[in-house]
Parts: sequence; C-alpha cells; structure tokens
Amino acid sequence: MADHDYDLFVIGAGSGGVRAARLTALGGKRVAIAEEFRVGGTCVIRGCVPKKFMVMASDFAHQFETAEGYGWTIDASFDWPKFIQAKDVEIARLSGIYAANLGKAGVDMVHGRAVLKNRNTVQILNKEGAVDREITADKILIATGGRPWMPEQLPGIEHAITSEEAFHLPELPKRILIAGGGYIAVEFAGIFAGLGVETTLIYRGPNILRGFDDDVRAHLAGEIEKRGIKVILGCQHSAIEKTDSGLVNVLENGMKIETDVVMFATGRAPYVKGLNLDKAGVEMTEDGAIKVDELSKTTADNIWAIGDVTDRMNLTPVAIREGVAFHETVFRDNPQAFDYEAVATAVFSQPPVGVVGLTESEARHSCPGEVDVYVTRFRPMKYAFTGSDERVLMKLVVDATSQKVVGVHIVGPEAPEMIQLAAIAVKAGLTKAQWDATCAVHPTMAEELVTLREKQQPGHMSAG
Repeated sequence: MADHDYDLFVIGAGSGGVRAARLTALGGKRVAIAEEFRVGGTCVIRGCVPKKFMVMASDFAHQFETAEGYGWTIDASFDWPKFIQAKDVEIARLSGIYAANLGKAGVDMVHGRAVLKNRNTVQILNKEGAVDREITADKILIATGGRPWMPEQLPGIEHAITSEEAFHLPELPKRILIAGGGYIAVEFAGIFAGLGVETTLIYRGPNILRGFDDDVRAHLAGEIEKRGIKVILGCQHSAIEKTDSGLVNVLENGMKIETDVVMFATGRAPYVKGLNLDKAGVEMTEDGAIKVDELSKTTADNIWAIGDVTDRMNLTPVAIREGVAFHETVFRDNPQAFDYEAVATAVFSQPPVGVVGLTESEARHSCPGEVDVYVTRFRPMKYAFTGSDERVLMKLVVDATSQKVVGVHIVGPEAPEMIQLAAIAVKAGLTKAQWDATCAVHPTMAEELVTLREKQQPGHMSAG
C-alpha cells in the first residue's frame, strides 16, 4: 500500500521465495526479497543441484567397471579439487541466473539478514548483527527453508560436519562415517563410496529410508552394500574422539571406528532462528516449524510462509508450487492450495530410487478394501556382460476395489526419470487395466511397469 515501502517483502531467496517474488513483481506489484547468503537457496547452492553433480561424478567408477565387460580398457583417476572448482563455477552461474531473473522482473534485491520487527516491518541486519535499516511492507512472505540438524549434546560433535560442509571439503578423505538413514545420508554414502572412499553408514533405526516402502528399503540396503558401503543398523554414536591419526567414532554398541571425516545427516530443521516471529504474532508448531493454514497463511493475517520452513513436504518443486499458489491466492484473488497427494520424489542413491503415491503399508491402512501388489526383481540388461548381481526392483500398489494404481516404487538405474512419467498416471487415477493396455517399449527397463501381470499372493509380507 502507499504507506508502505513495498507491497510484498520476501525473506529468503530460495526456489520458493524467488518464484513468488518474480510472479508478484511481474504482476505490477512493488516487491523486495532479502537473502543473507547467496541467491538460489539450499537446492541450488548447497543441496540437490551440487549433490546431483557429485552423484554423477561418483557414478563414473561404476560405469568404468561396466565398460570393461563390454571390451573397454580404462585407466582412470579422479581429481577432487578440479571437480570442486568446476562444480563451484556452475553453482555461481546458476545463482547469477536466479539473481538476474529477479532483476528483470523488477524485484529489489536486499543483501543481508532480514528479521521481523512487527507485522509490517522487517529489519535488515549487517554481518555484525546490528540493524542496518528498516523496511515496511503490506504483506510478508517467509521462505527461509531449513538447515541441517545435529545432536549438539554429543561429546565431540564439534569434529563432525554436515552435508553443507561436504560440498567444500579441501581434499577427499580416505575414510568417512556417515550418521543417518534418510535420503541425504544414503546419497552421500553412495557419492563417497563411488569416489573410492572407505564408507560406513550408521543409523539408529532398523533400516534405512524410514517412510519409504518396506520392499524399497530392504532392496536398497542390500544394493548399496554391493557397492562397498558398510551399513550398521540399530546403532548410534556415544562420542567422537579426535586423535593424531583421525576421528574415532565410539558407538553405543561398543564398536570403535576410526575415520578421517564424520558427517551427520540426521535430519533438517526449519530455519527460524532469530526471525523474531513472536514480535509479529507468527506462531510455530510443536516441531518448530511455522504454523500455516492450507493457503500458507500464518497466524498473522498479512504474513505467509512456504517451503521447508513450514515442514509440510520438504521438496524444492513443492516449495515452488507453494510459491505459485501463494501468488494466485494473495495477488490474483484466485485462492489455491497445493495438492500434496501423489507427489513423486527421487533418492539419488546408487542405485537411485523413484517413488510416487502410497507404500504398500499405507495402502493397506487407507484403501477401503483389499490391496493388490505386483513386484518384479531382475538384472538390468546393461549388466549382462559384467557378472554384476545388481538387481532392479519395481513395485505397483493397486486399490483392488477401484483398480487404481495408487503407488509406484522403483529402485534401479534411471528410476528418477521413470517415476516422473509414472507420476502422471498415478495423479490421473489410471487403473491397472489402463497401465496394462499400454504397449511396452522394448528392450527397456520401464516396460516392466506395463507388463506386470501376476499379483503377489495374499499373506505376502514385505521384506525388511
């Protein structure tokens, strides 16, 4: 409004905040966005984009092994500093594109940490934490994302790193221990193992990837061990001790494992520290996230929040869609709530995972009648000459009453690429008969998705 500096002020220039700011500015509103680090947020700067580059770099070792089975002779070595430099150059380029697009849209960029003074005023802090200036806005959007969480009370935790530091290690360690069982832990275990690092993964739970389908969890645990990763389950740290030769991981079961680097990937938490949410009447959930309604509005009627800081579904494309929905709701008088059902996701483990829809367990709890399950495990054609015993897992979960395919789960090469297209069918509510009526593309792995005919027998129990 006329009595405020801006119509919209966005705190956090990650994927969600940038999309909301650009759309609103392109619609003719006065918009500013604040970022304390680099434009692009977690995904572009210290998350999925650089991580995928690392996955691709590390996977070449596996490709070289496969190539030998096809008659190639390869003498290869890996240069970590050269890779890190190339990665950093590309990340800087991408961050520059984000910043340029904001400028082209007419968004004012504010470099510095923004915190709330009240419902309509943000304070911009300098590096020393002092208030540089104050800016007022009619509406405020919080999109500050999340940060890695570490067990601060663990003795020796100061010697450990998180995923954020893993992107900038000055040299490749010879030995690493990764604590955690989620997708970040599993992905980095594959990265370091692929680059020749002696890799150990420990997780306090009974199996990796909690929340995923049990068949997927059991299958991937077996496959990553084939890649040379030592997996220790049902166990966690009691201390980390620094010695002259490395870091000693003292585990609760009495084991001691010495490594050069210890990385904690034990979860992420909404980044709300020091935002002064209470001064603006913004309430938080019991888990420390910003409380929002289905339209992303907080408990302050002119403040909204999107992305990981709300801890709803912490995926970059979801944050972007939440940003679009916010813009449509608030500035185009077109109320929209993002639909979180049947959102596909990928784990860039090695081999990778792609899933969409319900797990078998979720389907059995939520479908009104019986659930049909179709599963296949097979060796990819690519490994026919190599002697590799790597296996692909594909699984369809079907609501027996409606015959709709309600879940698709894939572990194997190109699973993330396949799941994007499978997600269209699941989102559209297509039936198993419609999948079956689709002609296969041969020879491909994906053809198995439309040729699965035999149901698993009642009484089947998933592994894991």
